[in-house]
Amino acid sequence: MYYVVTGAAGFIGSNLVKALNDRGETNIIAVDNLKKADKFKNLTDCEIADFIDKEDFIAKLNSGSFDGDLQAVLHQGACSDTMESDGRYMMENNYRYSLDVMNHCQNEDIPFLYASSASVYGMGPVFSENRKHESPLNVYAYSKFLFDQVMRRRWDDRSGQIVGLRYFNVYGQREQHKGRMASVAFHFFNQFRADGHVKLFEGCEGYGNGEQLRDFVSIEDVVKVNMFFLENQNKSGIFNLGTGQAQSFNDVAVATINTLRAAKGETVLTKDQMLHQQLMRYIPFPEQLKGKYQSYTQADVKALRTVGFADLFLTVEQGTARYVNHLLKVST
Repeated sequence: MYYVVTGAAGFIGSNLVKALNDRGETNIIAVDNLKKADKFKNLTDCEIADFIDKEDFIAKLNSGSFDGDLQAVLHQGACSDTMESDGRYMMENNYRYSLDVMNHCQNEDIPFLYASSASVYGMGPVFSENRKHESPLNVYAYSKFLFDQVMRRRWDDRSGQIVGLRYFNVYGQREQHKGRMASVAFHFFNQFRADGHVKLFEGCEGYGNGEQLRDFVSIEDVVKVNMFFLENQNKSGIFNLGTGQAQSFNDVAVATINTLRAAKGETVLTKDQMLHQQLMRYIPFPEQLKGKYQSYTQADVKALRTVGFADLFLTVEQGTARYVNHLLKVST
């Protein structure tokens, strides 16, 4: 019997493969598209049974090649570029692909854990798992929203576990291949190392410079929640996966800079001191993002807590420090 992780060479997928390894599981089928070949690096320290291209996987799945052979599917494969304008590609890659995988899991009565997104909430301001709060702003968000809607329509007829996890702003190791879509912590780390300062957006929509608020969640916590549901297959639903606490981009910048300074034996600075020394600098807010940017997100995690996930989440200060120290280790 095999676990399947789709998007296995990507950011969250590769961390889930590694987490399964840490639990002694090596019968893993890794599914991905390696057109961006550098993603393979995310799997070099992982043990898998097979790697299958996404298109081959769908064909094999629909032909019955995997019938009776799968233990669970952790479906992370998707186009995550929120600026992608090809709606047909987005719907085929994110929506139709997910339906094929979900249908197989239901037919086989096996757990299906899939990646949804906090982008379904649009501009907010309420982020709880309820249709009235959902208003996607782009086709990426709509593809995720529509799949969640299908899950709701089929809820009473489900045969196996179904868990949709609405990821908020995830950051952490194994995201280096994502380029401009990587987390702000990753970009701040590289900016400061290269230029001696970090760049943040000026204020917009009533928020001060760098004071836009997001629910930043560490990949370590994302893995924990996925493993919790894999170990509790009697629990199903659509759940927010964030910390439940919004923090500012300024907070991420301060945590990144101070961790880098501490690694060099330098003193901790306040935000004001960093601004005075121009270690933090603000740039104009991009015109193309106006009206399409979530200036505030904060996960309502009551549903997640109600089903029994009780672990504390890392704060921006804790998670960023751990991540920056990891980046320092692998870059030296």
